[in-house]
Amino acid sequence: MKKYKFIDLFSGIGGFHIAFENVGAECVFACDKDKWARQVYQANFNMPPDRLAEDITTVNPADIPDFDILCAGFPCQSFSILGRRKGFADEIRGTMFFYILEILKQRRPKAFFLENVKGLLTAQDGECFRIISESLQELGYSFNYKIVKGTDHNIPQVRQRVFIIGFLGDTVDSTFEFAPQVPLTKTLEEIFECQTINRKIARTMVSSFTGMPPQSFRCWDYYIVDGMGRRLTAKEGKRIMGFPDSFDMSSVSNERAIRQLGNAVIVPAIQANAEQLIKYLRKMDEKGLFSFNNLCKVVPVNDDFKTGIVNENLKLAENAA
Repeated sequence: MKKYKFIDLFSGIGGFHIAFENVGAECVFACDKDKWARQVYQANFNMPPDRLAEDITTVNPADIPDFDILCAGFPCQSFSILGRRKGFADEIRGTMFFYILEILKQRRPKAFFLENVKGLLTAQDGECFRIISESLQELGYSFNYKIVKGTDHNIPQVRQRVFIIGFLGDTVDSTFEFAPQVPLTKTLEEIFECQTINRKIARTMVSSFTGMPPQSFRCWDYYIVDGMGRRLTAKEGKRIMGFPDSFDMSSVSNERAIRQLGNAVIVPAIQANAEQLIKYLRKMDEKGLFSFNNLCKVVPVNDDFKTGIVNENLKLAENAA
């Protein structure tokens, strides 16, 4: 059986990597700007140095090893309700999507799996998502999207995120389905290994506002456990995000680990939908819908990836601001 290959952009500490590896796929390239996240990633996955890049803006798509699936949890701060929601008007974080777009344009993978905050759908009055949708469709991709919660996949944390799963060509039809919900049976008592805790569902983990005063509305990492108030530990944070206990974060401090986990994806949610993606991909391969002739029906490639679609879409973003 074919082993699909994927790339892990804006990889953070590797939630996508765990999820796709668990369903039989192989990671051939990863990229993240945070050196501490790359350190944790490398400790767990031992990627060859030339396969773990630092800055996506300097990555030449032609240098990426062959792959079938592009995965990316691209920066969400520009779309989050916790931020200023500048969308594509945020010239640093808000425009990272266009580098994903250029890799799709030049490399033509069979599928992609994008993840972001649900605010992506409404940022700048929906203009950001319109640009994303039209840009993907212009490249010949069809896609579905859905808001998915951690509680949908037996993780006691709401954490609403939009999943965008797409395929090359007009192949997405009624037979593609996101993973179904499963009953929420896991409890915070199990996660914290305690008798009592002051919440039934964990506060949504984020990468900022750690250590805030307990009375602050922004405080999310403080719990009353067996009658005693304390901060979340990395071990508990891993469990709230669906990472295995064996996941090694010993190279960073507890506070940094918590921040990294707050920037990660919920592994069981990604994994369940990764399984659906690969199942659908196999079906499309069996039907021959990814034949050479089909893959060649694409828009022309701009050789200069830094001044092509990126700048073209930055102009659209300016108009949407």
